[in-house]
Amino acid sequence: MYSLILLNGGIGSRTGASQPKQLLKLRGIPILVYALVSADRVEKISQIVVNYPPEWREQIEEVLQAYAISTPVTLVEAGHSRHASVAAMLPHCTNDDVIIHESARPLVRESDFRGLIESKHKNVSLMSEISFTVAPVDPETSEVTGSLDRARLRNVQLPQKFSKADLEASHERAVREDIEFTEDATLVADSGFPVHFIDGSDENFKVTTNTDLKMAGFLLRPEEDDNE
Repeated sequence: MYSLILLNGGIGSRTGASQPKQLLKLRGIPILVYALVSADRVEKISQIVVNYPPEWREQIEEVLQAYAISTPVTLVEAGHSRHASVAAMLPHCTNDDVIIHESARPLVRESDFRGLIESKHKNVSLMSEISFTVAPVDPETSEVTGSLDRARLRNVQLPQKFSKADLEASHERAVREDIEFTEDATLVADSGFPVHFIDGSDENFKVTTNTDLKMAGFLLRPEEDDNE
């Protein structure tokens, strides 16, 4: 069985809204609900650990009640960063294996969670091919310093799954060395544990800006809208 860490502690200042972006509505439903409902349908996810921005716990509880999420939910206050939030949520996970997702990716599919669970590897991330050219640079001098083979690069996505023990050891190492990562697949790999990837979808993007909100709303439209 798996515990799902659902990162939900951001304020979403880039959307310019008066409330956290995960409470904004897409097609009449709070963004947070989409990931919750997808995970709630996966029988091997037996616990969901959700964090919340300080002073917004009551509103998150209202969403959980309104949409009748049946999987047991544990609420944890958000840390000062994404990295700190995962570290704070890990001790609340009751299973030996965990999945990490974020509510800001509402287009996650039930099959995304199932694909991770069915993988024979214990540490796995969804990743997608990079469709554009990237280059290493020196930000101080604005100089291009070389080239990168994009066939050997991937866009890191969520969800991701990990052995809880490997993830805990990786976060403990980060504390000892006073380092932070922006996501956990590279944290765990950098700590010496094998991490694999499976192909994700380019629709599984993170909602950050108002443009992202509009795009997500378009992709979440009912199929019958295409036939009008």
